[in-house]
Amino acid sequence: MRKIYLDHAASTPIHPEVAEAMISVMQQHFGNASSVHSFGREAKRVVNGARDRLAAALGCKPEELVFTAGGTESDNLALFGTMHAQKSRGKHIVTTAIEHHAVLHSCQQLERDGFEVTYLPVDRTGRVHAEQVAEALRPDTVLVSVMFGNNEVGTLQPIIEIGELIRSTGRDIVFHVDAVQALGAFPIHCNELPVDLISFSSHKINGPQGVGALYIRKQRMIEPILHGGLQEKKRRAGTENMAGIVGFAKAAEIAVSGLSERREHDLKLRSALLSNLERTVGSEHFRVNGNQEFYLPHIVNISFPEMQTETMLMNLDMEGIAVASGSACTSGSLEPSHVLEAMNLPQNLLRSAIRFSFGLGNTSEEIEYTAEKVGTILTRLRKKI
Repeated sequence: MRKIYLDHAASTPIHPEVAEAMISVMQQHFGNASSVHSFGREAKRVVNGARDRLAAALGCKPEELVFTAGGTESDNLALFGTMHAQKSRGKHIVTTAIEHHAVLHSCQQLERDGFEVTYLPVDRTGRVHAEQVAEALRPDTVLVSVMFGNNEVGTLQPIIEIGELIRSTGRDIVFHVDAVQALGAFPIHCNELPVDLISFSSHKINGPQGVGALYIRKQRMIEPILHGGLQEKKRRAGTENMAGIVGFAKAAEIAVSGLSERREHDLKLRSALLSNLERTVGSEHFRVNGNQEFYLPHIVNISFPEMQTETMLMNLDMEGIAVASGSACTSGSLEPSHVLEAMNLPQNLLRSAIRFSFGLGNTSEEIEYTAEKVGTILTRLRKKI
């Protein structure tokens, strides 16, 4: 059976050059970057060199990057680190109803800790508007957290507009952006954005799993959420994942230098999927969810109202085609997507949504084959009915 991977929003295959860079580190370096002897000093040089390269790719200063274990930890560090560091100034957070659970669950825990959270609604395309953020701000608002692009439907948020609005208030409000899905899809120059904290993850851009970063604008203070060492300028305790950090830096360099080609490739596959589905399924038998003007090129969320999500997932998996029902963290659950619920989609669309996401290694021929299989599956269902 042929196997086709269309779940790049969950995780991506490692780029061969990334794997090569990591293997070189694992074979040649094993010291602890906190050790003072020559092995430790060499490990420190490896980590700092990777930090310099990643900072150059992200458009920030090396000292503004904290390495983490991934996007989830980066989000947690941004939220808990900010609120606990600045709790004397206020207790209010503004976020949206369609954030990744790494943000939403952190907000729920902060509520249990005595903080207050406003969850902004989105329109039917999954987009929040800057005016909503402005209306939600209170005298005790400390933090605003809005994702760059949604991981389930791909809708982009007006990050620059929101950031400029926050700054125009003249108040000291921290703005955090989860850019885990956006890195490699759009140019991101951290120091040029009106943003204070930005979360990144390596395994979304053909880097290794288990490593990420949090950009912290200079002079912004956070409290660590991990304790036990003085690593990362006392902001994140724990021995650095040296090979993973090197792999992340290499993946970011490749993603940023090849951004236009990657974007063109993903848009081509997106267009091919939709046109082939129109041919094999019929435009009246599926619905594209999310904003069709502002979107991540590698993610397309489609509902097939004639078939439940789980049934389509199972049938495609039996054909060797990997897709998803939503975010990777909840794809094993039968619960409907919180993102689609927040978009107020009707039940027939909510319970039949499939996320297709493209990336390295995917071809137009694979997309055509996938559309053919979707058509075959739906035809088989109709015959049974």
